[in-house]
Amino acid sequence: MKKPLILICNDDGVTAPGIQSLIEAVRDLGEIMVVAPDKPQSGTGHGITLNATLRMQKIREEEGLKVCSCSGTPVDCIKLAIFKMEMKPAIILSGINHGSNASINVIYSGTMSAAVEGALENVPSIGFSLLDHSIDADFTAAKGIARQITIKAIEEGLPKGVCLNVNIPKLHAEEIAGIKVCRQAKGNWEEEFEARKDPMGNEYFWLTGTFNNQDHGEDTDIWALENNYVSVVPVQHDLTAHTALSEINNWDL
Repeated sequence: MKKPLILICNDDGVTAPGIQSLIEAVRDLGEIMVVAPDKPQSGTGHGITLNATLRMQKIREEEGLKVCSCSGTPVDCIKLAIFKMEMKPAIILSGINHGSNASINVIYSGTMSAAVEGALENVPSIGFSLLDHSIDADFTAAKGIARQITIKAIEEGLPKGVCLNVNIPKLHAEEIAGIKVCRQAKGNWEEEFEARKDPMGNEYFWLTGTFNNQDHGEDTDIWALENNYVSVVPVQHDLTAHTALSEINNWDL
């Protein structure tokens, strides 16, 4: 049987170690098409390019693998890749991100927005993140987890409109306690803008912050990661607050 077509993207850029590790993890599982940003796009969320040209350039090609860079955001990459492909991919993989995309981080994440865009296209999609920002991060354990979950997703499929947010603790494989399917923890960033001066004496600002976990349930992604588990959160694009519908319907409008 013909191998499935696998589309790979990220938000750290086409040359990032994380995406190279993801390619290696699934290289033999299908025909691989990589379309990733030509520069880092962390924190771009579900942004798309409307007022500038988009360019896609082939970086390399070999049997079963084609790697291209795109001048746009991760979501641009997915949209353009699907537009250019002769057939829809069997699965879309995004990552492996350098750093956590658990809890509220999913809203800002370009990595996860690529996966959400895949779900919007009714393609099973998964975003992978390793809780290590270092350029020298060890992706050995993350590669094994990514491969395991990808194989299962190809075999079982995913509900339409749903993608997976997979976060992997910064541990060796033998130290990982297991994999937990869980919900997104409620949390927020307590943000500050640090004022600095450039060499010309002009003021500029640098965003800093501390994550505040407001959710101490033992069924959340934050709890799983703090207890050495891989967290798997099913994510959907429907942002309707269904629990608030009846309350808002009671307004005298």
